[in-house]
Amino acid sequence: MEFVLIAIVVVLAIIVIGIYNRLVRLRQKVNQGVADIDAQLRQRHDLIPNLVNTVKGYASHEQDTLEKVISARNQAASGSINSGDEQALRVALDRVLALGEEYPDLKANTNFQELQRELADVEDKLAAARRALNAAVSRYNTGREAFPAVMFAGTLGFLKADFHRLDDSETGVVDQVPNVQF
Repeated sequence: MEFVLIAIVVVLAIIVIGIYNRLVRLRQKVNQGVADIDAQLRQRHDLIPNLVNTVKGYASHEQDTLEKVISARNQAASGSINSGDEQALRVALDRVLALGEEYPDLKANTNFQELQRELADVEDKLAAARRALNAAVSRYNTGREAFPAVMFAGTLGFLKADFHRLDDSETGVVDQVPNVQF
């Protein structure tokens, strides 16, 4: 009888350890997804000063627009990835990119074109990172809520993860190819 009880405890401990390790792996994938989004946002933030400097040479009387994009960039760079700061940055950035339409010399500038291409590439990577994060969150939440993990997950400290929510400026745009015109 004692041997059976010890065997049951050992089997139960092995199951709990397996559940714990699986949930840790799934949670790490969620954390990696958040870090990937953060890296893409930082890359976007790093491109903006170069874009502004390129525009300055062609549209010097658009100082107010340029100051707004730098201010929005600085605010977004210091905020969290889910903040409305990214939305304000996106709006300000769209205004700067629209200057290319008003200034044909700027539109023809190779630096401006390259920065637009890089920005479009970052936006594509950002969309992919968001999709990957949401997939990781889905796998984590499913693993956490599946039997028998559901019996232990809360006790072991595994809380439900939230899906990445899009800013209003990104809704309907994230899965589309950016429209960059030269």
